[in-house]
Amino acid sequence: MTIFPPALRNRLEVFSKKVGRGVHRFNMIENGERVLLGVSGGKDSLALAWGLSARLSRLPVRYSLEGLFINWVEHPVTDAAWQRLLTWFDSLAIPLRRADAHMFPPSFGGRFDCYLCSRNKRRILFNEAGRLGIRTIALGHHLDDIIETTLMNLFFHGEISTMMPVQEFFKGKLRIIRPLCEVKEKEVARAVKILGAPVFSADCPRKAVNRRIVIKEMVNKLAKTNKQVRENIFKAPWRIKKDYLPGEKF
Repeated sequence: MTIFPPALRNRLEVFSKKVGRGVHRFNMIENGERVLLGVSGGKDSLALAWGLSARLSRLPVRYSLEGLFINWVEHPVTDAAWQRLLTWFDSLAIPLRRADAHMFPPSFGGRFDCYLCSRNKRRILFNEAGRLGIRTIALGHHLDDIIETTLMNLFFHGEISTMMPVQEFFKGKLRIIRPLCEVKEKEVARAVKILGAPVFSADCPRKAVNRRIVIKEMVNKLAKTNKQVRENIFKAPWRIKKDYLPGEKF
């Protein structure tokens, strides 16, 4: 077991407590439940795995964790990176599987965007969860991901909607949970750096033109004038003042 200096240990404890607070506040995981982790190799999914694993070591709750790494055929993981990932998950006592899949399946008809890619990942995770008899899928979306999605939906789609901490599908047969919902992206990055997690990412063909980059820059600027900007946007969907919203469709 790695022994961290007090300052670093305190930062990991803060991170872990925020993960636990999100899990508890939104009733994400039941005692004795099996949870499938969506693993990309990026900082978010590795931090998620550590956070949920660490929580088991200090609380009187029991649940089991299993990881699924989606390996895009068009941008495959290297053998070295895969072995580092296996070693990391083995140290957390989390079994990890790999699913080879196409980033650009024929069903896309030659089209590709962030929505289609996300839907493709979700389909693969749903299929695996169904095969394993698992109801709950945990994803590594953090606070910044959620608020950026809220603003993107408002600015680019003209609707008020967000990325929910707990979201059910197929009348509750499957559900997605986001235990990092109250953790800022910078806190996630700090945690994986302290832990020495083997972070890597697949090549994204839209990484330079992603609308999320524009929203992220805007939020960073706003946060310089008010440190609570992220938390305020996150809380807004639960604090709707109906008297100040129209009741009819536009």
